[in-house]
Amino acid sequence: MNEKFKIKSYGWQELAVLYAPGITPHSATKRLAFWVFRNPQLYQKMQETGWKKKNKILTPEQVRILVYFLGEP
Repeated sequence: MNEKFKIKSYGWQELAVLYAPGITPHSATKRLAFWVFRNPQLYQKMQETGWKKKNKILTPEQVRILVYFLGEP
C-alpha cells in the first residue's frame, strides 16, 4: 500500500532519495540539483523562496514548487 506523498519540510537529501530511490543518496542529491538548475522557471521559483544551493532543509513551500515542476516522488 502506497502512502500519499505529504507536503512538509524535508531535508534536501531525504527528498532527493524519494525521487531517485535506486541510486546512492549522494547521487540522488546531485540529480535533484541538476533538475533544478536545468529548468530556469523552477530555479527562479526556488530562488524567490530564498532557496540557495547550500540549503540542507526545504520548506513546505519549496517542496510544493518541486512537486509542481517534477511531480510527486
